[in-house]
Amino acid sequence: MRLIPVITAILVAAVLYGIVIERDRLLSFARETDLASLLPGGDPDAAPDAEADAKVANDDMDSEQDTAPAADDGVKVIAMRSVAQVVDSAVVLRGETEADRTVKVMAETGGKVISTPLRRGAFVEAGQMLCEIDPGTRSATLKEAQARLADAKAQMAGAEARVPEAQARVQEAKARLEEAQINANAASKLKEDGFASETRVAATEAAVRGAEAAVSSAEAGVKAAKAGLDSVQANIESAEAAVVRAQTDIDRLRINAPFAGVLETDTAELGSLMQTQGGNALCATILQLDPIKLVAYVPETEVNRVELGARAGGRLVDGTQLLGKVSFVSRSSDPTTRTFRVEILIDNPGLKVRDGQTAEIGIEAEGAPAHLLPQSALTLNDEGALGVRTVAADSTALFVPVSLLRDTRDGVWLAGLPQEADVIVVGQEYVRDGVAVVPSFEELTQ
Repeated sequence: MRLIPVITAILVAAVLYGIVIERDRLLSFARETDLASLLPGGDPDAAPDAEADAKVANDDMDSEQDTAPAADDGVKVIAMRSVAQVVDSAVVLRGETEADRTVKVMAETGGKVISTPLRRGAFVEAGQMLCEIDPGTRSATLKEAQARLADAKAQMAGAEARVPEAQARVQEAKARLEEAQINANAASKLKEDGFASETRVAATEAAVRGAEAAVSSAEAGVKAAKAGLDSVQANIESAEAAVVRAQTDIDRLRINAPFAGVLETDTAELGSLMQTQGGNALCATILQLDPIKLVAYVPETEVNRVELGARAGGRLVDGTQLLGKVSFVSRSSDPTTRTFRVEILIDNPGLKVRDGQTAEIGIEAEGAPAHLLPQSALTLNDEGALGVRTVAADSTALFVPVSLLRDTRDGVWLAGLPQEADVIVVGQEYVRDGVAVVPSFEELTQ
């Protein structure tokens, strides 16, 4: 029973050996046998002649194939004739949304919060009260400052009256000086004629000196009166400043929203203490989301293509489309990335777009000639450059590097090709530069 499998294995091995190793001899033997059986009378000697005739026929067929037209030697490919069109190119960036304004509203005076807090997410109007601080003794301080102002103003009338009074005394002192000088001159002349004594002359001279002293005293009185007036005026201004400070401190008790927006944080809790010096003075954080900004950073190679006022758009990760215009292009690059900040202002009614969402941004730039080709036509050369293979004038394949401008449903817009080009769209992966091709121009369905 064990001998049969062994014999079977030997037979199978012999058959496989004949088929694989001795295949050529086996086929030759089979061919000779067939030819001998086909000859008239079954003469086996005629087999070699028949085999020679078959070989001659095969050689004739090979010679006919060698003399076939040269066009059949090229690689058959499918190509399409493309003509360049001017399309709007765009600067494509990756960025995010950003609130137009973000402000931390701080308290400018200290005290305890007495207002009910507003919760985060609430919408507030410009001027709406966010926090209110306990006034404490500020009202009394204001009244005290107002009283000092009234007292200073009351002193103004007396100070103003003293100035003309002092000026009148100066005039009176000058008149007495003139009188004393006249008397002194008269006494001096009378003495020369012998009609006045030296005592009288000395008395008149003393009167002159006294009048001069009175004039100086009166002039000093005028200066003192003016100084008193200035002092009263300074007291009034000081009192007015105190009133303004007290009133401003009271006005700062109510902290209002600087613009309409959304509360990002709760307002200060009821009973919490506001401290402007080294403490917590934050009332709330407000975001203005309408309008909202799209922010991206453009490389220095593309920054000159971005202009203020250019149309731009963005697409969020959820597919939401945004449209707006470029509102800012930075003049200073980021020192680390050497990129320039670009801002696009977008209307955001209903506040559907949030701060910090990722967006794919496209900014309109100057138009450029481009070809619309199927994406499958793109290929890579040995250096890894992106391009397409075209049919050259001598019917050979030629690789042309291209740059991708835009990807659409109808195909890709490519720049870098001549005005007209025959682009290989099927079979470009099977040819290299210089290889002869036989293009077939057919209408393709995108």
